[in-house]
Amino acid sequence: QGQLAESGGGSVQAGGSLRLSCVGSGYIYSGNCMGWFRQAPGSEREGVAAIDSAGSTRYADSVKGRFTISQDNAKNTLYLQMNSLKPDDTATYFCATKNRRICDGAPLSPNEYRIWGQGTQVTVSS
Repeated sequence: QGQLAESGGGSVQAGGSLRLSCVGSGYIYSGNCMGWFRQAPGSEREGVAAIDSAGSTRYADSVKGRFTISQDNAKNTLYLQMNSLKPDDTATYFCATKNRRICDGAPLSPNEYRIWGQGTQVTVSS
């Protein structure tokens, strides 16, 4: 039993920034592997960024240096800071968790994650 809820999406111009938030409720283990994923219409879901129980992060090459994943365990919240946004970043963004007490090495593979949020839309205009 657990739920994730994303927020913070919106429409921005190229070069702008957004910060996405993902709040966990119910039986969501803090400090476990969590990730951000995105899916554009007609495209497969892809991993964007992930963080494990030790705070180690992993990023897709397409966003490395522009996006930062972080978490606030006290607030049970996951964040994705997105800077220098590009039109190619336009997608529905989802947060997800493996929901394990310990996770060593957060993967970017969507099939590794058990609980998903509803998604938040990010649109970047050229």
